[in-house]
Amino acid sequence: MRSDDTRASIAELARKHSGRLREFLRARVRNAADVPDLVQEVFLRLLRVPSQETIRQPEAYLLTIARHAAQQHLLASSRPARFVQLDESLSERLPGSEPDPVLQVTAEQCLTILEHALEQMSPKVRATFLLHRRDGLSMDEVSERLGITKPMAKKYLVKAVARFRQQLLDIEHGREDE
Repeated sequence: MRSDDTRASIAELARKHSGRLREFLRARVRNAADVPDLVQEVFLRLLRVPSQETIRQPEAYLLTIARHAAQQHLLASSRPARFVQLDESLSERLPGSEPDPVLQVTAEQCLTILEHALEQMSPKVRATFLLHRRDGLSMDEVSERLGITKPMAKKYLVKAVARFRQQLLDIEHGREDE
């Protein structure tokens, strides 16, 4: 297929399926403002396919690309860098007008260790934990968003909680280095 033919076929796909594609993506991302960027990303990925003629079911292929783009977007937006503000919110919640400096330092050390544990988790384990605990999604919603089964989502959540528990036990027993 020539380059002009490829662009014309993709433009036709966009004309026919962009509404469904937007709905599909809107159901899978937290922020509706991200949908136009993801739609653009889907069509850019489609443009990169070397032989358009090999695509038997263009709509299904388009939705497969969209699902992958949404999953990557979700994993990227769940990165721990967004949690730098946790120590600020923690200090705001300490009782009394003047927080106990020892308690504050201990809390900050715990927070640093737990953030490090979060960074060490695999992307799907981290995303499962954040979607369920931070964003309040049900396990069904988490599994749908990440494209995994509900039992796998539960397994990932247990793995994350076990990792945090172990880190807290290590802190309690003076083994922060492990």
